[in-house]
Amino acid sequence: MGLRSEVNEHVEPAASGEFAVPRIGPLEVWPPVVLAPMAGVTNAPFRSLCREFGAGLYVSEMITARGLVDGHLKTSRLAHFDPDETPRSIQLYGTEPESIGRATEMLAGEGRVDHIDMNFGCPMPKVTRKGGGAAIPLKPRLFESIVRAAVEQAGPVPVTVKFRKGTDDGHLTFLEAGRIAESVGAAAVSLHARTAEQLYSGEADWTAVAALKAAVTSIPVFGNGDVWEPWDALRLMRSTGCDGVVVGRGCLGRPWLFGDLAAVFGPTPDAGGAEPGEPPVLADVARAMVRHARLLVEWAGPHGIKDFRKHTSWYLKGYATGPAIRHAFQSITDIDHLDGLLVDLLDEVDPDMALDPASLRVPRSHRNGPRPVALPDGWLDDPEDATPPSAEAELLVSGG
Repeated sequence: MGLRSEVNEHVEPAASGEFAVPRIGPLEVWPPVVLAPMAGVTNAPFRSLCREFGAGLYVSEMITARGLVDGHLKTSRLAHFDPDETPRSIQLYGTEPESIGRATEMLAGEGRVDHIDMNFGCPMPKVTRKGGGAAIPLKPRLFESIVRAAVEQAGPVPVTVKFRKGTDDGHLTFLEAGRIAESVGAAAVSLHARTAEQLYSGEADWTAVAALKAAVTSIPVFGNGDVWEPWDALRLMRSTGCDGVVVGRGCLGRPWLFGDLAAVFGPTPDAGGAEPGEPPVLADVARAMVRHARLLVEWAGPHGIKDFRKHTSWYLKGYATGPAIRHAFQSITDIDHLDGLLVDLLDEVDPDMALDPASLRVPRSHRNGPRPVALPDGWLDDPEDATPPSAEAELLVSGG
């Protein structure tokens, strides 16, 4: 039996025929699992590594519509896929219909992608205070015009929409946003079941996912929030009726989570799921770290090793390696340095060290919040106003 936290000790794998395959346009997503776009994380190397452990839909880092249209180098790089990557899924950010339409036409018309996801959930102040991200659904006509522009230019390429519950408990927009997206032709919607004010604090409100599923009936609804273990995905789908799950922070330093998810859902809906294997021992984690770092360096050049530093603490979370070695990994300079530190680590501690079960539900990366949402002056004065925000809202750098 795979390791479980106390929260999930009584959850059973999927039964034969319990879940259907969600369809996003022509794409069939099984297991019904989507990798959430995460800035600085879900680049091509990380997607490749996760895909080695289990199937699903793996979405790239966010790119900005304006950056793509204007030919920004970083945006073009982030929009790159490995030759064997399929389906090619990308998240697109924008705040007005013209640039979104042009960017979508470029991506779909040139055959560069198989799926486009739209970001209307970013809660960061640098985004919302300019009228972007989670601020856009507060203006439903503006939201509608942006989604419609993408759908109309995408042709056969499916467009999905991701959003939060709202900006705060006094401004919940998710039900209207879901109905609008459905009405203009979106292929699926995803809900991060927190408000923008919450950021990443507190617990995700899975009852909101159930409410969205009841309101949006003709396209798949995916739930996002607090999927730390494969059993969480089953509990989320069983308790809400949603069609699939979106996995974000739970997979940081744990790409094998997708293998566990594939196990509990099963190879096909009719086959039923099974218990996943035990979590990797420390020596296996070390091998995964080297694999990930090498992929990053091959993709980004020498700078890739610096990008990998943030991943080291995520990989080692739950293993009793001590603060000194964790600190040393924050200064790695190249692959040889990483190899040497890992050799030293496995000489000092038991290479067969198992994961502490208590660490399964310890948040990785963002833990901040709650914090009041910053909005442009007068943003709430006229919800029916479809005027896009100022041009500054389109200047967000691709990748976050």
